[in-house]
Amino acid sequence: MTPAAAPRTGVVWTVRTRIVLVIVVVSALGMLSVGVAVYLVERDRILADVDERLRASLESARALVATGLGGEPWPSSQAALEAVVTRTSPDDNTGALGVIDGTAALIPGVPLDVDLQSAPGFVGYVSEVAATDPALGTYADDGVAWRYLAAPIAVADSPSPGTVLFVTAYDLDAELAEIDDPARVYLIAAAVAIVLIAGAAGIVAARLLRPLRRMRETAARVSARSLAERLPVRGNDDVSHLAATMNDMLDRLDAALDAQRRLLSDVGHELKTPLTIVSGHLEVMDAGDASDVRETRELVIDELARMGRLVQDLADEAALHGPAPLAMQPVDAAALLRQIARKAEGLEGARVTLAEVAAARIAGDPARITQAVLQLAQNGVTHGGGDLTLGSRRTPDAVELWVRDRGPGVPADERDRVFDRFHRGDAGGRGAEGSGLGLSIVLVIARAHGGTAWVRDAPGGGAEFVVSIPRQSDAASPGDPGTQGHRRVTVDGREVIVPPVPPLHRPAARSPRSPQE
Repeated sequence: MTPAAAPRTGVVWTVRTRIVLVIVVVSALGMLSVGVAVYLVERDRILADVDERLRASLESARALVATGLGGEPWPSSQAALEAVVTRTSPDDNTGALGVIDGTAALIPGVPLDVDLQSAPGFVGYVSEVAATDPALGTYADDGVAWRYLAAPIAVADSPSPGTVLFVTAYDLDAELAEIDDPARVYLIAAAVAIVLIAGAAGIVAARLLRPLRRMRETAARVSARSLAERLPVRGNDDVSHLAATMNDMLDRLDAALDAQRRLLSDVGHELKTPLTIVSGHLEVMDAGDASDVRETRELVIDELARMGRLVQDLADEAALHGPAPLAMQPVDAAALLRQIARKAEGLEGARVTLAEVAAARIAGDPARITQAVLQLAQNGVTHGGGDLTLGSRRTPDAVELWVRDRGPGVPADERDRVFDRFHRGDAGGRGAEGSGLGLSIVLVIARAHGGTAWVRDAPGGGAEFVVSIPRQSDAASPGDPGTQGHRRVTVDGREVIVPPVPPLHRPAARSPRSPQE
C-alpha cells in the first residue's frame, strides 16, 4: 500500500503567482540595472567635469602668480595669495579660501555658494595633505561632501614664512542634484511600471492557464462511472495540444473501462449458463437412480470442461496483452505453414489440403502463429464440416496465411464482429458451442505481430480466414558490429532485433497436399 504523502508545509504558490512573480522580478531587475548604469555614467561625467573646472581654477591662479604685479614679481606669497583669492570668480556650488599657516586667512570678496569654513576640520585637513604639493580629492566629513583642490602659492625670495595655500572646492551634493532628482523620478516611474506589468502578467497568465484549470476541473469530475467529460480544444499552441492529448487519453481510458465492463458482463454471462445447467440437473437428479446419476455426472463434467476451456482462453488472451507476449525470432513462413498443416491433420474430423505456399521470411513467434492458424482450422472443422484448405501468399508488405472451409460462410453483416470477444454468430449461420474467444485470440496474436486478421468469402463457397503477418525487412541494421545482418522489427509498439534468416530452400514443384499425405 502506498504510504500517504506528507502534508505540505509553508506557503504554497500557485502557477499563476509564480509566473507573475518571475515576470515582476525580471522586469524590476532589468529596470534597476538600466537605471543604475545610466546614473553611474552620468555621475562619472559630472565628477570629471568638476575635476576639470578645479584644474582650470588652479591654472588661472598659477598664471596670475606668474604674471606678477604690474610686471613685477609679487612682494610675498601672502600678497600673491590675496590677489588670487580676491580675483577669483566663483562658479555655482563652489567656494574658495586662502589658508596661511593652517588658518583660514582670506576669502573672495563676492558671495559664495559654499562656505569652506563651515566644516571645522576642513582647513586643517587640506593644510596637511597639500603642504608641499597640490592635492585633488574629496572631503566627506562634518556633514558635507566637497570635491576640493588645494595648491601651495610660493613666490621666489618671499620674506613670508610658513605655508600659503589656495583652496577651491565644489559641493558634490549640489552638483549631483541634477541627476539625483531624475533618478528619483525614474524610480517612481519604474515602480508604477512594475505594478502595471504585474497586473498585465496576472491577466495574461490567467488566460493562458485557463485551459489547465479546465483540465484540473475535468479530471476532478472524471470517475469510473462517468468519462464523458472532454476539454474544448481551441487554437494551435502547446496548451491546446495538451488538451487534445488529454482528450485522447480520456478516450482510451473510456474504451478500456468499457471493454473491462463488457468483459466482466460477458464472462458472467458465459459462466452463468453452464452453472445453471449443472445446478438444475443436480437439483432434479435422482440419487437412487444409477443411470440418472451417471448421465448427470457426464453432463456436469462436460460443462465443467467447457468452463475450464473458457478460463484457459481468457488466460491465453490476457497473456497476449502482457509485457512480453511474443518470443520473436526469424521464421521461414513456408516451412512453418507446412508444419501447421501436418498438425491440423490431427484435429478430429479435419481433412486438410495444402494449397500454394509462399516462400517468405517473417519475424514472429512460431508458437503463437501456429496457435492462431490452428484456431482457424478448428473453427473450420466446427463450422465448415471438416474440409480445410491451407495456404499462404505474399504481398508487398506481409505474408497472408489463410484457412478455407466449406461451411455456410460468414454473413457480410457479421464479418466486422466475428473477431469480437464471445461473438458466436447467429444460430442459422456459424453459431455453435464454444467459448467465443477463439477468433478474438487470433486477432490479438496477429496484432501483437503488427498484422491483422479478417474473413471473406472463399472461392467456390465457404469462408476464408486470413492472418496477415508483416514480412521481415530486408534492410540490415547499421552500426553495431555485433548486430550486422540483423533486422529491426517493430512489434506491438516495441522494436525487436532478430538475427538473419538463412536463405530459404526452395523445394521442387509438387502437387497440392492431399488429405491422406
